[in-house]
Amino acid sequence: MKIASWNVNSIKARIDHVKTWLEQNRPDVLMIQELKGENFPFNDFAALGYNAAAVAQKTYNGVATLSPHAIETLAEKLPGDDADTQARYLETRIKDIRFINIYLPNGNPVDSDKFPYKLDWMRRLKIRLETLRIAQDPFVVAGDFNVIPEDRDCHDPQAWAGDALFRPESRSAFRTLINLGLTDAFRALHVGGGHYTFWDYQAGAWPQNKGIRIDHILLSPALADRLQDCSIDLAPRSLEKASDHTPIMATLT
Repeated sequence: MKIASWNVNSIKARIDHVKTWLEQNRPDVLMIQELKGENFPFNDFAALGYNAAAVAQKTYNGVATLSPHAIETLAEKLPGDDADTQARYLETRIKDIRFINIYLPNGNPVDSDKFPYKLDWMRRLKIRLETLRIAQDPFVVAGDFNVIPEDRDCHDPQAWAGDALFRPESRSAFRTLINLGLTDAFRALHVGGGHYTFWDYQAGAWPQNKGIRIDHILLSPALADRLQDCSIDLAPRSLEKASDHTPIMATLT
């Protein structure tokens, strides 16, 4: 089973990129984030043989899960805060596996209410994943986590030191997820630095590989044993009018 995650930074702007990538790679599951609009192009993907489930909102956020297999939608928001209306969470079942697609809050600026919201969102996510872990329900949680886990996941740790993506609180919250017994699919197979999933549009970040690794695929214990490969596809980032993120892919037996 081939699983992928990609922050497309506007599905309207990047629809052709996504369609081409699907035709070339044919994943069993593609989780996309940052749709940035209420109108999701279900018909475009149906024409390629892909079912879709989406949670969207006007202008901001939004997540969608695509698969050629049947998709059962289990939840369209993260439990724990009924007042939270941001479209950041989609939980589905595909071929007896739960796929949790997330667009975790950025949290900047850290001296605003956005940073506590980020940390509380991560706390709620941990509770949800712990529940599934205890139930021994196999799951994948993937998406744009907006967290740089370690120094090796960043081209210049000092430059990011005060950013919400790299603050000790954010990294600690990410570790609590891993400490549930989850496996970071990419790190399970690649130990070195210099591997990134996001490059800013400014200051030549992409051609100079000044990036950060913030898009992750985490596997529950039952699925970790099935991990065969995990890689970052750099090709879409070099396209004209590319997203500032690029896809990450994992293959399970």
